[in-house]
Amino acid sequence: MKDDESGNRLGSYLRARRELVSPEQAGLPPGGNRRVPGLRREEVALLAGISPDYYLRLERGRDKNPSAQVLGSLARVLRLDDVERTYLLGLTAARPRAPRRKRPEHVPARVHELLAHLQIPAFVEGRAFDVLASNPMAVALSPRLRPGRNRLRDLLLDPEEQAFHQDWTKATADFVAALRTTIGDDTDDPRFVELVGELALSSQRFRTLWARHDVRGLDGGTATVHHPVVGELRLHRDKLPVDDVILVVYYPDKDSDTDEKLRLLAALSLPDSADTAHGNPADTQPPKAP
Repeated sequence: MKDDESGNRLGSYLRARRELVSPEQAGLPPGGNRRVPGLRREEVALLAGISPDYYLRLERGRDKNPSAQVLGSLARVLRLDDVERTYLLGLTAARPRAPRRKRPEHVPARVHELLAHLQIPAFVEGRAFDVLASNPMAVALSPRLRPGRNRLRDLLLDPEEQAFHQDWTKATADFVAALRTTIGDDTDDPRFVELVGELALSSQRFRTLWARHDVRGLDGGTATVHHPVVGELRLHRDKLPVDDVILVVYYPDKDSDTDEKLRLLAALSLPDSADTAHGNPADTQPPKAP
């Protein structure tokens, strides 16, 4: 995470978002000689009803306490949705806080038991998308869902994971935006710093998406993936918070083609199904990306 993001997160966010709004979207003539993508600073100020000088101070971090009314106007001009608006408000609501003791991410023993009994792909992930535990069906779905892997790192850097997703472009955008939302004001968290630093060095796709400052939740949804053995699968996803970690389950529509293919996949991986859930119940810290 760059110094300008950690020290002037409000300004970085405003700048990134205005570059994504076209003059046409804002109801302005496009103009013939625009040197910057999106809206100019003075155009944002005009549309938000504030002075250009004041907006410049906001973007440069000279004023970090705008009113809720000003932020609401900026959110409207920048076409922010509810999640993005909440994120914007949070950038100015931060108060001095005592240093928090970073607790290791721990998978409760009862969750290991649950994973062992579930007959659908299920795994546990940490805040940075580290896989902390998984059941045999999750590994049968994707060997990259073994403990010790990082889902975002694999999505960006592993060719097999890229081919696994029908819409890789959307998946990467969703994951990176969800990571930024999760990080929030924990910009000094060592795991986040490590992961963001690694991906910024190794992935142009990550650098492009990170610069957009997109934020969104990555909770429920439906995804289509391509399994190398059973073919195309359409799976629903739910994320369930358990203590400090997240239980993720994938499941098909009942009696669907995907439901039949998952049963076939379970039969093909039967020798592994007698094992207990992957991962050590005594886990004390999240794995580092390999």
